[in-house]
Amino acid sequence: MTQGLPGWIDWRRWDEVIRLKGVELDRPKHATHPGFPEIVYPIDYGFVPGTISADGEEQDIFVGSASNGLVAAIFTVDVRKGDQECKLIFNCTPEEIYLVNGFVNFNPSLMSGRLLMRFEMKSLWKEA
Repeated sequence: MTQGLPGWIDWRRWDEVIRLKGVELDRPKHATHPGFPEIVYPIDYGFVPGTISADGEEQDIFVGSASNGLVAAIFTVDVRKGDQECKLIFNCTPEEIYLVNGFVNFNPSLMSGRLLMRFEMKSLWKEA
């Protein structure tokens, strides 16, 4: 895990974008991936409407059950699609952050990722 490094993500800007545009969920918790039914999402997954990410699609976002806002991001390498992108992690408990990290890194021959925390994990545990 990497602590928030200045310049990697403008956390406050994304807070505002999410506040203004909201989040649209297209893969609820425990849903299967539309192209790969063996892949099951551990938490809600969707996108921030009206945004564009590195893959040309709207910004992906994992959404948990907490109310702590934008807590992390994970930079992924998708072997199947041959792309790299950043996925936001929003309103997640520490357990849900671990789930997202494990989900993304479960099979590195398909996808891998590097977690970037906005806050120290121990501070999130204190809030939980």
